[in-house]
Amino acid sequence: MRIDLNCDMGESFGQYNLGSDEAVMPFITSANLACGLHAGDPLVMRKTIRLAKKYNVAIGAHPGWPDLQGFGRRRMDLSVEETEAFVLYQIGALAAFAKSEGIELRHVKPHGALYNQAAKDRALANAIARAVKAFSVDLILVGLAGSSLAEAGAELGLRVANEAFPDRNYNPDGTLVPRGQPNAIIESPEEVAAHAVTLVENGIGFSGKRVKVDTLCLHGDNVRAAENAKRVREALGKEGIEAGAL
Repeated sequence: MRIDLNCDMGESFGQYNLGSDEAVMPFITSANLACGLHAGDPLVMRKTIRLAKKYNVAIGAHPGWPDLQGFGRRRMDLSVEETEAFVLYQIGALAAFAKSEGIELRHVKPHGALYNQAAKDRALANAIARAVKAFSVDLILVGLAGSSLAEAGAELGLRVANEAFPDRNYNPDGTLVPRGQPNAIIESPEEVAAHAVTLVENGIGFSGKRVKVDTLCLHGDNVRAAENAKRVREALGKEGIEAGAL
């Protein structure tokens, strides 16, 4: 059995200290890089791509709503045309830096509110999928396991990766418990690691169906990010589950 381990990265600005990004990088196989609209800037994008290259980690675009003040976590209601254009714009920006470093983007994973809205809003999901396909049909679209985003990508002929979150709790319908609720985040690294193994082995029950998980997200903004990543990698290894990029 094999699983991708991804992390959202490059979500800072200017001459920043790579800090937790570099501490987490040795334990993951894919990195989702902010593209400048919810976080990140050109200098950070280039630095983080170089960091991923150093650790042989696959890179993907992490487009979000144009919402720097809210870190892309506030709901926005843009038209499908605007959404498609904003997503394509961000993929292209990151791809330029990747090309300059001699590597190619592997995947696209929406960020924050854009990701969560697209999990339920099929029109929004379609717009994101169209933007990904417009850039390259070879890009993998990462979405919440079983969600509208995953379905939209598959119907457009994209390869889709169903994603799960070891450090997050789930609602009975397979959606994530909102961050504003007290039980949204799993704090204990031991519990995060155990949850990761369960997700890989059992998948997720989403709207009455069982969905196999292709990739696990390890949040880089968690105060225990590096420890969580290390423990998850170790726990998976003990169960004979190999970590590998999408």
